[in-house]
Amino acid sequence: MNNKRKIFNLILLDESGSMHSIKQATIEGFNETAQTIKAIQQQHPEEDHYITLVTFNGMGIKTLLSNQPVMELAEIEAKHYSPNANTPLYDAMGVTFQRLRYQLDLIKNYRVLVSIFTDGVENASKEFTGEAIKRLVEELKSEQWTFTYIGANHDVQKFASQISIHNTITFKSNAESVQHSLLQERNARMRYYQNVRENKQVGENYFTVTPPHKDSQPKD
Repeated sequence: MNNKRKIFNLILLDESGSMHSIKQATIEGFNETAQTIKAIQQQHPEEDHYITLVTFNGMGIKTLLSNQPVMELAEIEAKHYSPNANTPLYDAMGVTFQRLRYQLDLIKNYRVLVSIFTDGVENASKEFTGEAIKRLVEELKSEQWTFTYIGANHDVQKFASQISIHNTITFKSNAESVQHSLLQERNARMRYYQNVRENKQVGENYFTVTPPHKDSQPKD
């Protein structure tokens, strides 16, 4: 990879059975997020953006995209996302975080933005515990990783804080609420990128950081 600053956008997407009712809104939300990142990449060629998309349920953890350069990204479709089974959230986090951490071992100038989207609490992990995930998250925060958690049907702030994630949004399991929450996330994402360019720390203020300058908004 070249010497430009690299931003790794890691998205963990719940694919458990309860997500079926909001399947289409979730797919559309991911594709809109990808378009937002593409627009930022086009506007700021001095940085490189990559996307990793991982879905998870009791049938397995699937990596649909692995450090894909955003400009090469095609939209996902219904055939790529089939909600089923239960929610092994800790395993999905642990496996994915460890793999990306290993992949970044020799890279210096980078940031990682982790976005977790789920409509239910952990209920099926076998390899990782909540305490293990909390320790891993705290370690990665010191390595320029920022974590966000968007959830429904549970106490989102309480659960996320137990694994040391404090950037949260709560949504309801309907299409309108999904769309609204993902719009909030995309707006915060643009602010995050601007703060990275200005070498500001975001940390636990992802959804409340300083608004971007007008010229930082994506253009058509």
